Amino acid sequence: MIVIGVTGSIGMGKSTTARLFAAHGAVLHDADAVVHALYRGEAVPLVAARFPEAITEEGVDRVKLAAILAEDPAALPVLEAIVHPMVQAVEAERMAAARSEGRAMFVTDVPLLFETGAENRVDVVVVASAPSEIQATRVLKRPGMTPERFAAILARQVPDAEKRRRAHFIVDTGHSKEASALIVADIVRALAAKAAA
Repeated sequence: MIVIGVTGSIGMGKSTTARLFAAHGAVLHDADAVVHALYRGEAVPLVAARFPEAITEEGVDRVKLAAILAEDPAALPVLEAIVHPMVQAVEAERMAAARSEGRAMFVTDVPLLFETGAENRVDVVVVASAPSEIQATRVLKRPGMTPERFAAILARQVPDAEKRRRAHFIVDTGHSKEASALIVADIVRALAAKAAA
C-alpha cells in the first residue's frame, strides 16, 4: 500500500485534491475532520484543562480557541502536544485497517504536514498549489476571515514555495477542478507504474 500525504497552504485546494485521489479508490484520512471529532469528544477534557475559556456545551469552540492562540501564540505548541498525538493515533489505526484490507492507496489529508513532521509517515508528498492572488480571493470569501487573520495563519505555515520544493508531485489547483483531476489521474498512473515495477 502506498501512503500519500496531501497538503497545501490555506485556500490552495488541498481537501479537494485529496478527494480526487479518493475517487481513484484511495482510502481518505482527513486530519482536520478528525480534529473536529476530537473537539466534540475525546480531546475536550484535555483541552479544557489548559484552555477552559474555549469550552462550550458542544465541546471545544474552534473560534474561541483561535482567538486565544492569536493573543498568545506561545500556547500553540501546548495545544499541538495535546491534539497531534491523538490525530496520529487515529491515522495509524485507519492506515492499519486499510493495509489489512489490501487497499492500494491511503491518502492522508494533512494541513500541517511539513510543520508537524508528518512527511516522515508517508511515502509520497503531494502539494496542492495555486497563485497567491487566487488563494487570497478564496480565503477572504470565508465567513469570519479577515486579512489580518489570513496573514496570521500564513505566518504559521511553511511557505507555498517551500512546500512545492519539497513535494514529490504538485497539483495546480488554480484552474478548473477538471484540470486538477487530470493531474491527479496522471499521478495515480505514475504511482501504479512504480508499484508494479
